[in-house]
Amino acid sequence: MIVDYKNSTVHYTIDGEGPALVLLHGFLETVNMWDAFIPELSESHMVICIDLLGHGKTDSIGYVHTMEDMAEAVYYVLQHLNVKQAKIVGHSMGGYVALALAEHYPELINGLCLLNSTFEADDDDRKLLRARAVDTAKTNYENLVRMSFANLFAPESRVTFQTEYEDALKIALQTSVQGYIAANNGMALRPNRLEVFKNVNGEALIITGKKDTLINPKFISEQIQNSKIIHEELSEGHMSHIENKSDLSYFLKRFIEK
Repeated sequence: MIVDYKNSTVHYTIDGEGPALVLLHGFLETVNMWDAFIPELSESHMVICIDLLGHGKTDSIGYVHTMEDMAEAVYYVLQHLNVKQAKIVGHSMGGYVALALAEHYPELINGLCLLNSTFEADDDDRKLLRARAVDTAKTNYENLVRMSFANLFAPESRVTFQTEYEDALKIALQTSVQGYIAANNGMALRPNRLEVFKNVNGEALIITGKKDTLINPKFISEQIQNSKIIHEELSEGHMSHIENKSDLSYFLKRFIEK
């Protein structure tokens, strides 16, 4: 489905009926990342998956898509669908968008799960890496995406899940150069939203991968001590929806049932 938004369009899907559950994909991903989970989740919920700005079938609206920009597009879709409250699950960049949504529209949220994501802002080193990636994207885009994508998986997962890896890479390579640049620029600008996460309405859950090179599970645990946030750690890397599909399905089901 498509909704007009700021002289462009936003693509989304809906499956099932019941309380709203919004699934937000990560960087270089699309709504398709959730395909394996929708049948079970939609048995009890109206599952809404949204292509974020510059990804999938959703247009870019500039060369900087802040997390607030992306959150506004998500909010627009939910307003269009007359959704007043929802549980949100965000993978990686989708988690950053979910936190921006929670900060600006707290009444909308009744549960938030960060999947292979974080509440932290980029440090200076990470911002520098993003700036270099933006420059490289203008001249050597395909190789950049291939390299970036390989780093998201635990090394052995690229072999164990070769078919799924290659399918996901094909989708990543379909992301436009503008979409890549705009998202990277936007992620570099996001603030630390730990307090937003701590104070979110409903359950606050963060799921990390033990072998994830982008998220530090130990640091996460230290930061959320003495808060209501629940931390679950899976065995593999950043792409839990592929590398830990069964375990993730269990935790998502439990999350929406609470």
